[in-house]
Amino acid sequence: MKITSQTPQYSPDQYLSMERNSVCKNEYINGHIFAMAGASRQHNQITFNISVGLGVELKNRQCVAYSSDMRVKISQTGLYSYPDIVATCNTPEFEDDFVDTLLNPSVIIEVLSDSTEAFDRGGKFAHYRRLDSLQEYILVAQDYMCVEHYARQGEQWILTEIRENNEKSPKKIVHLDSIGCCLSLREIYNKVEFKNTKGQP
Repeated sequence: MKITSQTPQYSPDQYLSMERNSVCKNEYINGHIFAMAGASRQHNQITFNISVGLGVELKNRQCVAYSSDMRVKISQTGLYSYPDIVATCNTPEFEDDFVDTLLNPSVIIEVLSDSTEAFDRGGKFAHYRRLDSLQEYILVAQDYMCVEHYARQGEQWILTEIRENNEKSPKKIVHLDSIGCCLSLREIYNKVEFKNTKGQP
């Protein structure tokens, strides 16, 4: 969405009132509402795979994970967003009695797409870093097997790249220490059909 002098501005309360009655998901920042684009087949499959994997690992523990319908608010900046997956082993905190806006995720996972990759890597991550609760930020490529894992260490964020060139027999593991979970690249990319990957970095 392009912001111009004619673009209407809304208060957070106005946004939430409209959003809770909307058939489409919209994110909010600095008074402006942004419609979210639809996701590809690969994107949906990867998100489903991660959700299933975390669901199995967290089944008998006092932890929760939510898929893309759980809104997250970054109170320090006023951003409302819909990460692909969020998880925490702390008691979930919500903005109000609607229990649809999480305030304290420990892990945020975003599956990258052409339309959102730049924002996920840059501006959105800058917002997410303001969350005191956030310990890990995960970016998952959808066109080849690669997961970028950012872990908070004091005032720094340390990047570890988990990449697999052997798509037929992947063996590498993504460790989510803040929630005590492990996800293999095999399960993250299960049933994902890759397109031409010659242009991958």
